[in-house]
Amino acid sequence: MKRLLPFTLLFAAATAQAQDATLPNVAVPALDLQRYAGQWHEIAHMPMFFQRNCVANITATYTPREDGRIGVRNACDDKQGKRMVSEGVARPVPGQPGQLEVRFAPDWLAWVPMVWADYWVVDLDPDYQWAVVGGPSRKYLWILSRTPTMARSKYDAIVARAAQRGYPVDELVLPLGTLD
Repeated sequence: MKRLLPFTLLFAAATAQAQDATLPNVAVPALDLQRYAGQWHEIAHMPMFFQRNCVANITATYTPREDGRIGVRNACDDKQGKRMVSEGVARPVPGQPGQLEVRFAPDWLAWVPMVWADYWVVDLDPDYQWAVVGGPSRKYLWILSRTPTMARSKYDAIVARAAQRGYPVDELVLPLGTLD
């Protein structure tokens, strides 16, 4: 029993340290949608059914609309080099600046709650040069950049923070040519 005590204390200390390093999985407290608007390049994502054929040149373009919503245009190249495009809309969550809800279903289904998906900006460069998008379930994650590539050191730091938020970063998919 005395031999287990040092191991138990070491394990307890390591567990406490890991808990201290954990970041909450919450949206950023402020998001300027005008600055966020424009084109983003995907650096990495967790596997998603609707992205199963995307292999390169993955972009998301956000365009403010007069009704307060944001137009969403996702595009990517498949294995044959064909450009695939999906159009949707996002709406801000009242009182939650870093949270949006997004849908790609037709307008006539907008009243159905389940067609809207959570879109949380959980990490954001102060100059809006990169962003990390996730949600409360941690089942999806996107690392976005204003440029088509990102330095490996920047990517590694972003991934480390995502891991501290509880995202399974070992599942991240890197499209072709996204890291310098």
